[in-house]
Amino acid sequence: MQILVLYYSRTGNTQHLAEKIAEGVNSIDTFQALIKTPSEVTREDFLRSEGIIIGSPVYFGGMAAELKKVLDDFVDIRPKMENKLGAAFASSYHPTGGKETTILAILQAMLIYGMIVVGDPIKAGGHYGVASSGSPSPSDLEDAIQLGQRLASLAGTFSLGKGNS
Repeated sequence: MQILVLYYSRTGNTQHLAEKIAEGVNSIDTFQALIKTPSEVTREDFLRSEGIIIGSPVYFGGMAAELKKVLDDFVDIRPKMENKLGAAFASSYHPTGGKETTILAILQAMLIYGMIVVGDPIKAGGHYGVASSGSPSPSDLEDAIQLGQRLASLAGTFSLGKGNS
């Protein structure tokens, strides 16, 4: 099964988190991460994925315009996204640079898509999603792995439930 890790990154910080999230997804049996940027992602990537994890640097307290454009452009598949799992992550230059508002903006879009949103695991902070200030620390990278593992594990559980209905 596939989990899409969609991210935008100018400096490489968000990309580094995305790669670790994908590592976490790939550590769960039967799951494979598909890593894409906004210029690469397709509607089929969304539709074929059991879950989507979206990451963005902070731009004025919100997600990058490139990611918002994807979500706006793919609105026609919104009914087919219902009940898929979603999670978010962010990076910023400054420690108080709007990471939570960026993550919430991504999660809000996922809720509008009808998705079920997942925060990071308790052992990774237990908040809205993974975040880093500047270059991700070893702890940030471990949290990213745990977020990927959590979403894939839950997607596996949800997938099993779909077969029983």
